[in-house]
Amino acid sequence: MNFERNILITGGAGFIGSHVVRLMVRKYPHYRIVNLDKLTYAGNLANLKDVDGAPNYHFVRADICDAESVAEVFRTYDIDGVIHLAAESHVDRSIEEPFAFAQTNVLGTLTLLQVAKLYWESLPERFEGKLFYHISTDEVYGALEMDGGLFTEQTPYGPHSPYSASKASSDHFVRAYHDTYGLPTIITNCSNNYGPNQFPEKLIPLFVNNIRMGKPLPVYGRGENVRDWLYVEDHARAIDLVFHKGRVGDTYNIGGFNEWKNIDLIKVIIKTVDRLLENPEGHSEGLITYVTDRAGHDLRYAIDSSKLKEELGWEPSLQFEEGIEKTVRWYLDNQEWLDEITSGAYAGYYERMYSNR
Repeated sequence: MNFERNILITGGAGFIGSHVVRLMVRKYPHYRIVNLDKLTYAGNLANLKDVDGAPNYHFVRADICDAESVAEVFRTYDIDGVIHLAAESHVDRSIEEPFAFAQTNVLGTLTLLQVAKLYWESLPERFEGKLFYHISTDEVYGALEMDGGLFTEQTPYGPHSPYSASKASSDHFVRAYHDTYGLPTIITNCSNNYGPNQFPEKLIPLFVNNIRMGKPLPVYGRGENVRDWLYVEDHARAIDLVFHKGRVGDTYNIGGFNEWKNIDLIKVIIKTVDRLLENPEGHSEGLITYVTDRAGHDLRYAIDSSKLKEELGWEPSLQFEEGIEKTVRWYLDNQEWLDEITSGAYAGYYERMYSNR
């Protein structure tokens, strides 16, 4: 079968990546979608079992730091577009393991950039019709005061954690490859994502899981830190739009226009879970446990997405209350998924599904 485009999505077995892969596979049957994932602890192919048999979907287990493996994927599938999502992304882990974050987020991105550059330069058309799209985070901008406005695409970088420093570095390499070699690139910086299939080390699935299990709900400091929340399917729509219509060499911020103090968000989660589990109102508030604040914990993030709205017509489709209801319902309706994650059983999915292929 001849495909109109051959798109490589890195980290496609992860949280955001799985939603992007699913959207692209279903929306573009004339595209070949190649999902490259190392399947570290946060990669779960069960997230994609509903598209696993699609004729335009291919999975490759590989490390983005392995240049030869990545080059083989480019050659085998004649890749003409990259949507780069593979990354270590948990701030707490970055504090404990900064070198792992530098390895994957910086050197992995650099490896992908170099392989794309060399492969596309070898073709008669070179960079024509090609795109390297790098997904990043709002954390590269640093922190805002409570009344300190919003992050825009012109906000200077000021990362404070090893995670955000590694993502800032990868952003700079992407821009350097565009400016130095003419590689066609786009970068987007997004706010906190939430929704189905998120690994339960992150706040919302962790708290849903802990409430159903009657475990403590650890809150850093007094819960005063503010984050902007973006429903993952809205983010996937934005990625699709930017990939097809974004301006090469540019940057777009993607946010939910949805700021919440952590403690207020947590109380919404508690109220929603208790209601859906038919617990008495306020039943789980006693699980809140205030713990020592995280080192370098940024006070507030908030994104101005007006450029994306004005230039490409994107805006979030869900209000937060609707999004959190859908999200909590999904985790409670998929408690087996949560149990497999917390027990580690999900890690054998690749061997069960792919060992005989």
